[in-house]
Amino acid sequence: MATFTRLEKFYAEAKGNKWFRGFTVFCRITLALGFIPSGWVKTIGERFTALSNNHPLGNYFEALHHTGFYYTFIGVSQLLIALLLIIPRTAILGALLYFPIILNICILTYATRFEGTRIVTLMLLANLYLLFWHYDRIKYILPFNQIKEANIETQKKSSTNKFPFIFFGCVILAIASVIIINIFLFDIRPGNSLIECTNGCAGSDKKACEEFCDCIHNQGKPLEKCLEKYHTAKKRKE
Repeated sequence: MATFTRLEKFYAEAKGNKWFRGFTVFCRITLALGFIPSGWVKTIGERFTALSNNHPLGNYFEALHHTGFYYTFIGVSQLLIALLLIIPRTAILGALLYFPIILNICILTYATRFEGTRIVTLMLLANLYLLFWHYDRIKYILPFNQIKEANIETQKKSSTNKFPFIFFGCVILAIASVIIINIFLFDIRPGNSLIECTNGCAGSDKKACEEFCDCIHNQGKPLEKCLEKYHTAKKRKE
């Protein structure tokens, strides 16, 4: 209970802090800008990415491109969500609608070992921050104890300009962690092109790596098959 009380106090103080409010606006605008280009491309019916059809994620986007009005529907939804995020009064609705989409994209990028996993992960974290920021408005649908409304309103009225060093230190740490973890998370990635993939091949596993790149980008085989072939080649060398 004491822990919850401390979190309640921290949340209430954050709602009245100009730095937190500024960071919230930054997250809203950044997430909206992340959806506008991709949403517009889908709305006008153009292919979303320049990735080869042989690339695991490129193959997925190519199939998505041929789903007709469903493809357009996704684009319109992204543009609408971006608009909701930009408008302060509807930002909470935008954040709620944004979450399932960005979560799906994040899992998809990790499943296909896409190079953009870092950016998408940071977008997911920013979206989670917005949801926490609006906790006082969405708490009624959550199955646990709620922060007292009176405490929040009292703290919001007592605005402060104190810079939250610990919070922004954690933000920097989270960004660094996402970047570093993604560097070591996968032993090999297909890259966005054959050249990008082969440029990452070096050392004793160079031949196996080049065969993996050829398997993906030239032969167009599934990622699982190419990974299986790659790991088998590495074991033979050992």
